[in-house]
Amino acid sequence: MKLPCQMIVWDVLPAIRAAIAEELVNCGLSQQEIARELDMAPSAVSQYLSKKRGYRIVFDEDVKQSIRALAEDMKAGNVDDLAGRICRICKQLRSDEQQCIDN
Repeated sequence: MKLPCQMIVWDVLPAIRAAIAEELVNCGLSQQEIARELDMAPSAVSQYLSKKRGYRIVFDEDVKQSIRALAEDMKAGNVDDLAGRICRICKQLRSDEQQCIDN
């Protein structure tokens, strides 16, 4: 049996981080800059972008918009609490009772 918290740690958070990395690339940031912004190894960013990690979930448009807004704020330097913003996106998934769809 997979607990909801396990699903969040193993599937949801990596998918959110992958989507943020992809949006930051779209905003013109390099993989090195993304790694610094997300406090992760550049190899992890590479895996997110190449869909080797964090690829199992497809988000609804409202969640994608929240991720896009976060990426734009990160590029502009307007994010004081990255963890809090990511938590809000995760809560948005749960509060909307959105189903995460496996690819």
